[in-house]
Amino acid sequence: MAGKKYNAALALVDRNKTYSYTEAVALAKKTSVTKFDSSVEVSFYLNVDPRQAEQNIRGAMVLPNGTGRTQRVLVITQGEKEEEAKKAGADFVGGADMIEKIQKGWFDFDVIVATPDMMGQLGKLGRVLGPKGLMPNPKTGTVTMNVADAVDQIKKGKIEYRVDRDGNINVLIGKCSFTDEALAENFKTLYNQLLKVKPATVKGAYIKGITVSTTMGPGIRVTVE
Repeated sequence: MAGKKYNAALALVDRNKTYSYTEAVALAKKTSVTKFDSSVEVSFYLNVDPRQAEQNIRGAMVLPNGTGRTQRVLVITQGEKEEEAKKAGADFVGGADMIEKIQKGWFDFDVIVATPDMMGQLGKLGRVLGPKGLMPNPKTGTVTMNVADAVDQIKKGKIEYRVDRDGNINVLIGKCSFTDEALAENFKTLYNQLLKVKPATVKGAYIKGITVSTTMGPGIRVTVE
């Protein structure tokens, strides 16, 4: 059955065409093959070499319309900052006790925010958190003394973007239940941000390709402006 649904969705997409981003997000919603509210994702194929420090693109931003996904935030801190994190809406707050829980295999969270004074202890979990993409990083605003602001931004729909070893960046930009306009605005905001962080050392075309897709749905090629 899933095969039939996928083939029907695939038939809606012209494989020989690249679509404007507004057309692509609207079409992506029509090609969703799941019964649940599918995620809409965008993949950028960039002409960068992540092995070069300057071209190892990484950062974070708040999408204007959020992502439609609720992020469970763990704040690793101590002292008065614990109360600040709780008031800001963090789902879990603690210090050494939380680090110990993670060591024992607890991962019921999506993002970790940590104050700099806790990074020494948290760094010991690098082998566990690193591969899962959970290690806090100053570049993405998750190592900070301003925990309230960090938690607030994550709850509003802050996303992280990071180039993989093949030069791809994959980012969630919303759900199929979003309006076409909301998805298009999120896409354009992300697109503009990636242009803003283009490394000066890139030669030739920076963005080689863009694809929009939904969970388990076909890819839709987007015109690179």
